[in-house]
Amino acid sequence: MEERRPILHMKDIHKHFPGVKALSGVQFRLFPGEVHALMGENGAGKSTLIKVLTGVYSIDQGYVEMEQKRIAIQSPQDAQEAGISTVYQEVNLCPNLSVAENIFIGREPRRFGRILWKEVNRAAASLLEERMNLSIDVTLPLHAYPIAIQQLVAIARALNISAKVLILDEPTSSLDRGEVRQLFDVMNKLKGEGLAILFVTHFLDQVYEISDRITILRGGEFVGEYAASALPRIELVSKMIGKELKLLEELPKQQADANEAAGELLLEAKSLGRKGSIEPFDLSIRKGEIVGFAGLLGSGRTEAARLLFGADRPDQGSLRMGEAGAVHTPRQAIDQGIAFCSEDRKGEGIIDDLTIRENIVLALQASQGWFRSISKKRQSEIAEQFIEALNINPPNPDQLIKNLSGGNQQKVLLARWLLTDPKLLILDEPTRGIDIGAKAEIQKLVMSLSEKGMSVLFISSELEEVLRVSDRIAVLRDRRKVKEMSGDDMSEQQVMKAIAGGGEG
Repeated sequence: MEERRPILHMKDIHKHFPGVKALSGVQFRLFPGEVHALMGENGAGKSTLIKVLTGVYSIDQGYVEMEQKRIAIQSPQDAQEAGISTVYQEVNLCPNLSVAENIFIGREPRRFGRILWKEVNRAAASLLEERMNLSIDVTLPLHAYPIAIQQLVAIARALNISAKVLILDEPTSSLDRGEVRQLFDVMNKLKGEGLAILFVTHFLDQVYEISDRITILRGGEFVGEYAASALPRIELVSKMIGKELKLLEELPKQQADANEAAGELLLEAKSLGRKGSIEPFDLSIRKGEIVGFAGLLGSGRTEAARLLFGADRPDQGSLRMGEAGAVHTPRQAIDQGIAFCSEDRKGEGIIDDLTIRENIVLALQASQGWFRSISKKRQSEIAEQFIEALNINPPNPDQLIKNLSGGNQQKVLLARWLLTDPKLLILDEPTRGIDIGAKAEIQKLVMSLSEKGMSVLFISSELEEVLRVSDRIAVLRDRRKVKEMSGDDMSEQQVMKAIAGGGEG
């Protein structure tokens, strides 16, 4: 019997950036007629590996084989010519052009220099019908169709460029369940035709529904390649986050029982949800309580936090802040004592070209109104107070914030919101990308704020961190809140089992 050979084989791939080892000795194989999931947490190296494969980045060491022949991929054009096509999370087509134009753009059949539009439309309709099981009017502009149809059009375009390998990078992130089912039907059809599909997603249920094999990366290194049917969910989660179950030790309990430690009800969400973002969930937070959100990247942690702050508008359910009433907008949230430190410190937090002082007083100035400006003297007094309290370094209020380390930038953002004296502080990945000393300081600060009566919603990818600071933990998986736990139930094993789901023990 002839040995089955991969259509694509990436061997010993290394990629370095200044000060960062993005990929180190990574292996990846893809066989014809399979869906192969590439899994890993944030920073695992998935995006870098795909960019190496598609010619966006050059390879520092190692090589790529297509159909047992070594190939050099120096550009996206090289990848396309080799039969490698990619469909990204954000559909990168032209919404103002017709469906047919998007499929054939740059490759339209012509005669005497003129585009044969009837031929373009006929070929596009035929391609969608035969390969995508999709019958639509291809003369309508792309934006006339929902995102799921746009994804299928993007796949059809990729296939029309003689694709042998199809890379789907987070294709389901904006789709509802029915649309995911439609996409999976197409993927199964293409798999049956012999196409090799590399599938990137954060949704565990989808991985096990559609994938034949799984490759796991962690910290830029190859963890392993597994048959999906032979890899229990709990082991997948364990390998992704770098914890072996037999080595896990329960952390010492840092907080009193949540029911004893917390005061009166502060915030209550009932059936709060947003289509395509997070399924309806219930959540209550009491005065002085620290509630942790645990879950893998893409589980819906940030989406839930944004609903609680009013940054995204729910399409169902209700949210109340105690006696203060409903919360619909960030303005109402701030007025009622909710503060939100985004996980995107650079994009939604610090203002690069402002000083430490200016960044700290920003939220307070906004709450007072721009016509009641805070004097520079008062700004400096406030900044110096928080610089000392939070040990911000360098301790110069007029230093530009962009010159600070990540940990010190995070402390400035905390100071900004603490200055507004919030009742509830939402911290989304407050310790990501900062050193261990700064992490410990922020964790200690969170617990001291709780002791003084402030409520905290604490979101982190690091389970040990969530367990260390939280009175109660809500576990999210695949955009659903799946479990709450407190007291003796809060062990790393139990949280990981809830994250893995699927009835795995």
